[in-house]
Amino acid sequence: VEREGYSVSRLLQYAPPTDGVGSFLFHVDGDPDPYKLALEGTESVSTYEISRCPDDTFYLYVREAIPEHSRDFVGAFDQPGLVGLMPVEYREDGTVRLTAVGPAEMLQTAVDETPDGMDVEVLEVGEYNARRLDAGSDLTDRQFEAVVAAVDCGYYETPREGSVEDVGERLDCAPGTAAELLRRAERSVMQSVVSTGPF
Repeated sequence: VEREGYSVSRLLQYAPPTDGVGSFLFHVDGDPDPYKLALEGTESVSTYEISRCPDDTFYLYVREAIPEHSRDFVGAFDQPGLVGLMPVEYREDGTVRLTAVGPAEMLQTAVDETPDGMDVEVLEVGEYNARRLDAGSDLTDRQFEAVVAAVDCGYYETPREGSVEDVGERLDCAPGTAAELLRRAERSVMQSVVSTGPF
C-alpha cells in the first residue's frame, strides 16, 4: 500500500500461493488506521488482520490474490539453487529491497528475467554473512542514517565526543527526534543480537 507516513513495510513470512491467493505476514512502520482503509478498498485482498505494537508499528496478516506483475517478479527469482532471505523490504519510494543467496549464474538469470518496467540495481555482491545481514535488517532508512550520524560524530566513543544535538543537526531534525531514532535502532539491533546468540 503506497501512502505517505509509512517508511518501510517488511515481508517477514509468506505461505506459497494456493489457486493464485497468497498469505503474507508484514511488519509496517506507521499508523495502522489509514493502512486499514486502504486495505478495505483493495479488491484483491480477501482477509487481513492487524496487531498493533507499542512503538507506532504494527503487524499485518493478509491474504491476497497475487497480481500478474507480482507473479512474474517472484518467478524471476524462483531459480534452481537460489534462496531468498527474509525480510523483503517495500519502501516508501516504491522500491523493493531483497537479499538472495545462490550461484552467481542463477542470480544473473534472476536479474535478466525481471519483468519489463522493473529496474534492478545490485547493491552488494559477496559471501553470505548471516550476522551482518540480520543485525541491521530491522532498521528503517532513517534509523540507519541516525546510527551512521551518531558514529560519525563520536556519539558512541568512550568518552563520548558527540551528542544527540549533534546527531539531530546532521539529520536536520530535533534532538528529541534524533534520540528516539537512536533508541529504536539500538533496541532492534540488541534484540537481534540476543535472539541469534553469541555464535
